[in-house]
Amino acid sequence: MAELRVKTRQTGATAVVGRTGFPQVTSVTGGTLDIVTGPSQAGFGPLDLLYASLASCLVLSARIAASRFGVLDRVVEVSAKVTGEKAQDEPSRVARFNIEFAIRGDIDDAVRHAIAEAAEEEICTVSNTLRGHPAFVSKVSG
Repeated sequence: MAELRVKTRQTGATAVVGRTGFPQVTSVTGGTLDIVTGPSQAGFGPLDLLYASLASCLVLSARIAASRFGVLDRVVEVSAKVTGEKAQDEPSRVARFNIEFAIRGDIDDAVRHAIAEAAEEEICTVSNTLRGHPAFVSKVSG
């Protein structure tokens, strides 16, 4: 029997901010992002990154779902727009994620819905994590 090999990618990020200025985030693989904090600044703020993580995971997961359903060759493009609504009470958090899928291609609406559901409910690590209650393990140093 052939051994299944799963390729893994290092994951993680470090954010650094000084007494003044804006945070900079570096991934363990060397990618960098400058974070914005002003409401009118172009770029990504912390909540934008949360929405971007969910959106990108969903489109990749939808592509996987389309492949599983045998229709990937008929899919032209998948997009997922993610926004959210903050809770009105404490603690500060997102109370609701709004997701708009667009799946372009020669497939019917039932298959589009099945792809979106499989992506959101089964395949996407980010949506599955947000639905759960992951543990936070912190260490503080000087």
